[in-house]
Amino acid sequence: MCLGCLPPSQLFSCTWVRFSPPLWRFPLTRGPSPTSAGARVPWGLGSLLCAQLGHRGTQEVPPGVTGGTLGMVRARAGALLLHHLLDQRPHVALFRELYLVCVETALFSRQFSNLLGTVYRCGNLNFTCDGNSLISPVGNRVTVFDLKNNKSDTLPLATRYNIKCVGLSPDGRLAIIVDEGGDALLVSLVCRSVLHHFHFKGAVHSVAFSPDGRKFVVTKGNGAQLYHAPGRRREFNAFVLDKTYFGPYDETTCIDWTDDSKCFVVGSKDMSTWVFGAERWDNLIYYALGGHRDAIVACFFEADSLDVYTLSQDGALCVWQCDTPPAGLRLKAPSGWRADLQRREGDEDEEDNEEEERAVRGKAAPAAEEQQGKVRYSRLAKYFFNKEGDFNNLTAAAYHKKVHLLVTGFASGMFHLHELPEFNLIHSLSISDQRVASVAINSSGDWIAFGCSGLGQLLVWEWQSESYVLKQQGHFNSMVSLAYSPDGQYIVTGGDDGKVKVWNTLSGFCFITFTEHSSGVTGVTFTATGYVIVTSSMDGTVRAFDLHRYRNFRTFTSPRPTQFSCVAVDTSGEVVAAGAQDSFEIFIWSMQTGRLLDVLSGHEGPISGLCFNPTKSVLASASWDRTVRLWDMADSWRTTETLALTSDALAVTFRPDGAELAVATLNSQITFWDPENAVQTGSIEGRHDLKSGRKELDKITAKHSAKGKAFTALCYSADGQSVLAGGRSKFVCIYHVREQILRKRFEISGNLSLDAMEEFLNRRKMTEFGNLALIDQDAAEEAGVAIPLPGVKKGDMSSRHFKPEIRVTSLRFSPTGRCWAATTTEGLLIYSLDARMLFDPFELDTSVTPARVRAALRQRDFTRAILMAFRLNERKLLQEALESVPWDEVEVVSSSLPDLYVEKVLEFLASSLEVSHHLEFYLVWAQKLLMAHGQKLKARAGTLLPAVQFLQKSIQRHLDGLSKLCDWNRYSLRFALAVSQQRGLKRASEAPGSEEEADGSDEDDESLHLLRAGPGDADGLRP
Repeated sequence: MCLGCLPPSQLFSCTWVRFSPPLWRFPLTRGPSPTSAGARVPWGLGSLLCAQLGHRGTQEVPPGVTGGTLGMVRARAGALLLHHLLDQRPHVALFRELYLVCVETALFSRQFSNLLGTVYRCGNLNFTCDGNSLISPVGNRVTVFDLKNNKSDTLPLATRYNIKCVGLSPDGRLAIIVDEGGDALLVSLVCRSVLHHFHFKGAVHSVAFSPDGRKFVVTKGNGAQLYHAPGRRREFNAFVLDKTYFGPYDETTCIDWTDDSKCFVVGSKDMSTWVFGAERWDNLIYYALGGHRDAIVACFFEADSLDVYTLSQDGALCVWQCDTPPAGLRLKAPSGWRADLQRREGDEDEEDNEEEERAVRGKAAPAAEEQQGKVRYSRLAKYFFNKEGDFNNLTAAAYHKKVHLLVTGFASGMFHLHELPEFNLIHSLSISDQRVASVAINSSGDWIAFGCSGLGQLLVWEWQSESYVLKQQGHFNSMVSLAYSPDGQYIVTGGDDGKVKVWNTLSGFCFITFTEHSSGVTGVTFTATGYVIVTSSMDGTVRAFDLHRYRNFRTFTSPRPTQFSCVAVDTSGEVVAAGAQDSFEIFIWSMQTGRLLDVLSGHEGPISGLCFNPTKSVLASASWDRTVRLWDMADSWRTTETLALTSDALAVTFRPDGAELAVATLNSQITFWDPENAVQTGSIEGRHDLKSGRKELDKITAKHSAKGKAFTALCYSADGQSVLAGGRSKFVCIYHVREQILRKRFEISGNLSLDAMEEFLNRRKMTEFGNLALIDQDAAEEAGVAIPLPGVKKGDMSSRHFKPEIRVTSLRFSPTGRCWAATTTEGLLIYSLDARMLFDPFELDTSVTPARVRAALRQRDFTRAILMAFRLNERKLLQEALESVPWDEVEVVSSSLPDLYVEKVLEFLASSLEVSHHLEFYLVWAQKLLMAHGQKLKARAGTLLPAVQFLQKSIQRHLDGLSKLCDWNRYSLRFALAVSQQRGLKRASEAPGSEEEADGSDEDDESLHLLRAGPGDADGLRP
């Protein structure tokens, strides 16, 4: 049946719609449709229509059609379908409904936005060329910390394994990111996208660009490979191998270049350092340097010299002096086929002369004379960082050639600053209890960055003022819970390490850490005011923290020691409830007095979740006893209803309006209940949507292990139409509550360094003694793994290779409805909706075009222009329409807007305040709009709450920034105001002055006018 012949009711009652005839039979030309003369439709819209209509490649496809061709087929078929719907007038309503469904689906296309909670994992740190930003590898992602603007941002890209090393080009536009598996990504830091993929076929330890940016070197195995760096020319292969250098007998560890990009030095674990020439030099092919008794950690060239500094793991520094300056390097004369090629290209006379000179030189150059003029090194000095009897290993180092500053980090968490070549100690400080894994210095030499992989610390130290520029640390263990503040500006997280951290969603930084808990934190939540955080812990306490004074002002305990598994606060913020894990009871406290009000008993299993009804004084508790109980606070905490489940309850949550309750159970189901009538309204089977992987210790397949996996975290969207679910899987699912179907599934991580990522294990690693992936075969890592000797019965039996399992522990939607956050093994992931990537028309009509919007603006009909702009809903056009309104007419225009468009205008104002510099103009718009429609908006407070919270979040960000700026310049502002007042009084006192002073002032004003006018306008000033 043709789609146009179906009535709307029959069309939308179908889950999948199939086309007849098959899609591929439509013509693929870009010309107009035969059914509409000259009409054109964007192909993206046609693809969106086909995707919504259920076409997933199940139709008949001719042989030879690839994925790209199939996408073109879908787009063209959707365009033809759209032409068909537009031509038939009775089906215009059908098209509008269909398009709204498509746009609703597109609105859930949230993409990865930022990574919080983890600031450094492993790899090397890099400063950008301006020295104001720091690039830090975090797992298989890269985070850029803007130290000048106090903001962090994670690039929207990921590698297959944890990042091993990062190489930054001298201009700061390109970066080469290499993971543990040897896969490399060529990334453009300007457009934040991947340009090229490359596999080095082996583990890479370090990568470094040459100072001129034309080449780069990677250390792989016991050699070094020199590649041509990608340039502006478009090439099929961005990485072209120039030469491979061999010499060391063990793995190479570090690289450094000379300032003129003529030579580079490579350090190795065989205690030797090798100097290679990037070109074919006559007096330098390679040179090996020894003098160490341990593996080389770092090696550096001196500025504008071939002198070398080498540092070993045992804390020794060797200074090597070269007898040849960089200008003394001579290119090797061509020989063999290169000489023949050069002779053919030259003139005949020049060829004869060159042959005679070469013949004479060849006869007169004995072997002894050939050795003269070769580059030679001699050791000037050798210094030791450790005192006698100290065994503190050196783990990282960095050297600034212009300032001659050497920074070294050690396994004890200390770092030293020395001035070379005299080795004068400038500064020494202990910054951590764990080993310093990476060190970097910015271009000016003022800031030093340290990365500690053990605790996940990232520090930026200004050594001249001896102060921290940046001090961030993530959770030592995995995060367990999270909560959004009511305005969506802050996120609080709790981890197994007993710490509670508060993160700013705008900057991405943690600004306060509470360490009062002595055991793992199991639950966190904000009160309705947003200034109090309540947490529960396994140490038997529930604590309340004040965000104004940053202190713990309440500590709630139970009469008998117990472990709390969850916590909840009512909407008024006066009642605190916590569920016990071992006593199966619920404890109720008063926030004001801190006294225990009641103890609710009735559950026969551990309490897994608590949630207060947002609109009523009802508490819902979920337990492992396969029940959910509803407790009425107004009726002396009596059980009003008991909801019987088919399996153990793992999570419970109320819809924002309180009219529905969602429960996640152990059998991978999500059941929906009506709390008023205690009736089940629906259920979702999510076992097949989890798709859990197989861990390396599992004895069964992933298909069978998925039967024991379930959703452990639930959260409703801001509008209550969707529910977000996650658990022991790498997927997060969004379900439509009413239709009970899967809307979208997000893969939170593709990092193969984590466990349970793949459905099938590599059979090559499966042996009769177990999985080889669990054996730590590399006993010579930087951490110093001890090699077990044969016959030894005692030792550390817990020393084994460990991979954390991927899982989602908590989920929350932002109150603004624009993003959602998840605490995972990777950290705190935030997925947001980028409105600039969407075309979302509102009440679209054929008469609405951008030309008509601009015509209405020229006619000063601002209200009609804004309405038409919102019906098109293009951001640039909306900005043009709103900013064209004069500020003195904003009140009239805002009061004349229909109520249906007020929410749209508020959302646009909130999003524009985050990026626009017209702060006062948009604030005037927000004030006049709320003053004109405030009473009517109260009736729709539930639907408008996300837009108002989004607006409040944007205004609060500007308030915080301006208030800090004014506080820092308070006395300067007072001085400026006092000076201006004194000048005003002086001018007032000099007003009745003499005529000479008046003439003088006129002459001064006239000369000032001449200066402002410029020399070209001076002739037109006087008649």
